[in-house]
Amino acid sequence: MASQLVVRACPPFRVRGQDSTEAVAGLERSARRLLDGAELERARGMVQPARSDFLAGRIAQRLFAAELLGVRAEDLAASYTCPQCGSGAAISHGTPGYTRAGAPVPLLLSLSRAAGWTLLAAVLQPAPKQRLGVDAEDPQLMEFDGFDAVALTPAERQALAPLTGSALLRERARLWARKEAFLKMTGEGLRRAPQTLDVLDRHGVRDLGPAESGLPGHLAAAVAFG
Repeated sequence: MASQLVVRACPPFRVRGQDSTEAVAGLERSARRLLDGAELERARGMVQPARSDFLAGRIAQRLFAAELLGVRAEDLAASYTCPQCGSGAAISHGTPGYTRAGAPVPLLLSLSRAAGWTLLAAVLQPAPKQRLGVDAEDPQLMEFDGFDAVALTPAERQALAPLTGSALLRERARLWARKEAFLKMTGEGLRRAPQTLDVLDRHGVRDLGPAESGLPGHLAAAVAFG
């Protein structure tokens, strides 16, 4: 059976007014119950609202993984992999993964955040050497001088040359999401200069529309799988 891609979007964790303190406290309790030491330690170095966004995203990812695997979220232990730092329980960044009873679970995972939203992608029972990357981007963050020079290849810059205004920002976000998804999949990250990676028509990378991603229509998203 071919490996199946599953994608899920989780809305922003945003609370205001008199219920905010209680809601954040509830999130913190859930985090202490579900997340591991390295994840909690990383969160302690953050300020709000980044801290709550991080915790909500990691909780959503763990519940997502547990659901797909048919196990309890409490029975999973995080095991991230970073090409530079290694892998295991002490790592809280890089490619996400989990173990159960000391053994790696058969699940590829990738996570991205944009405008408070968390985008999750997973492949259950992947084939050997298969890899996965997902990314979401907010076009409003793409409006700054020099973006095209540092982020796009000559062919990509030529493709965007006729565009202006919101259409230009949208296309920048689409291409950047494709690049980030691909570089997450390969594990290179931004150690590879993005202006050397052409994603206009790269095999294994595709856009995720709102109907598939579950994200609001103004956000761009892409997945790389292969």
